[in-house]
Amino acid sequence: MSENKISSCSFCGSSKDDVSKLIFSEGVAICSGCIELCNQLIAAETSLHPAPDVVETDNKLDAYSIKEYLDQYVIGQDNAKEVLSVAISNHYKRINNPSKDIQVHKGNLLIIGPSASGKSLLAKTAAKYLDVPFVIADATSLTEAGYVGEDVEFMISMLLSLADNDVSKAERGIVFIDEIDKISRKSEGASITRDVSGEGVQQALLKLIEGTKCRISTTGKRKHPQGDMIEIDTKNILFIAGGAFVGLDNIIKSRTSGSSIGFGPSVRAKTDKVELNNVIPEDMTKFGMIPEFIGRFSTIVTLSNLTTDQLVEVLTNVKNNFIDQYKYLFSLDGISLSFTDAAIRKISQNCTDLKSGARGLQTEIERVLMKPMFHMKLFKEHGVFHITIDEKHVNDPALIIREYLPMVKLIDPK
Repeated sequence: MSENKISSCSFCGSSKDDVSKLIFSEGVAICSGCIELCNQLIAAETSLHPAPDVVETDNKLDAYSIKEYLDQYVIGQDNAKEVLSVAISNHYKRINNPSKDIQVHKGNLLIIGPSASGKSLLAKTAAKYLDVPFVIADATSLTEAGYVGEDVEFMISMLLSLADNDVSKAERGIVFIDEIDKISRKSEGASITRDVSGEGVQQALLKLIEGTKCRISTTGKRKHPQGDMIEIDTKNILFIAGGAFVGLDNIIKSRTSGSSIGFGPSVRAKTDKVELNNVIPEDMTKFGMIPEFIGRFSTIVTLSNLTTDQLVEVLTNVKNNFIDQYKYLFSLDGISLSFTDAAIRKISQNCTDLKSGARGLQTEIERVLMKPMFHMKLFKEHGVFHITIDEKHVNDPALIIREYLPMVKLIDPK
C-alpha cells in the first residue's frame, strides 16, 4: 500500500488531518500523538525499574591487566595466573566499592605447586603491581600464642611496619604464608596433645584469615600488658597461602583410581601422572589440613613443574632475569658477558633433570660462572673484555679459564 492511500494512524485511527504528523513505514502509519504516548509509557516503566548503577572501576584492577603484568615476570602457569588475577581483581573491587545491600565475602587463595614453580613470585609480583604492603611469612616459624616463636599476629605487625604504620594502608595489604603444608597435623584423628606448630597454628589462623580485629604492639614486638596497642581489622587483608604439599598427588591418585582385588584387577601404570588441579577438600583433610582451615580459602590455584622450554624463557624473556643480572655484574668490571642459545638450553635442561625448577637456575649459573668471577682481575690484566659461554663451558666451567687465560694454572680443590 502506498503512502498516498494511507490516511489514518494504524494504531489509534486518527485521520492525518487531525494530527500534526503522520509517519509512514512499510504499509503502516503512526501519528505524533501515539509516538508521544509511547515515550510517556517508556519513561514511566524506566522510573519503576531503573537501570543498575554502573560503577567505574580502576583499569589497573582489571583481571586482564593484572595477568598482562604477571606475564612479564612469570613464565607459563597461564591458568594459575588467570585464576589469581580474577581473585585479586574481585577482592579489590569489593574493597573499593562496598555495597549497602550485598555483602561480598573475602576470597583468600591457596596455591599448590612443586618447589620453585613460582608460588611466592606470583604473589609478590601481584602485590608490586597493586602497590600494596606485602609480607611473606614462613608457616614453620609460627606457633600458637603463648609459646616460644612468632605468633600468627606477628604477620600483621610486619604488614603495619611495611605500611609505615599507616593502619588504613595495612588493612588493604597482602599476606603470603609460605610452606603452609608444613603445619599439617600428623594424622587425621584429633591430637590428644597440643601441636603448637601444626594443627594448633591452623586453629590460630582461622579468625585472622576470615577477618577479625586484632590488637598488635606499636613496637612490633610481643604484646605487653602495659604496652601501646594498635587495632587492625583483617577483613580486607588478602591472605594467600602456598605450599608444595609433597605426597598430595598420591592421595588424589588413591581416590581417583580406586582399588580392586581378586581376578583381573584393573591396575594403573606406576608412571600415570596425577594432576594436582583434581584436588578436593577431602584430599587436603587427608593430607593433614583441618576442614575449617581449608574452608577459609575459596580459591585453590595449582601450579605445575616448568618445562625446559619455559626455563629458557625464564632466563631470556622475563624482566630481571638471571642472565641480565650477571651481565650487569660483569659489566661493572668492564667485561661483556654473553651466552649462546645452546648454553642457555643446557643450563635449563640441567635444572629440569635436577627438578630444581626456576630457583635452580641461579645455582646453575653460579656454578658455571664461579671461576670467571673469581678471576675477574686477571681477565682485565690480560686484556680479556668479552666472554662467551657455550654449552661446553656449562659441562666444564674450568674450560672458560683454560680458553681465555691459558697462562693461569688452575688449582683444583681437594
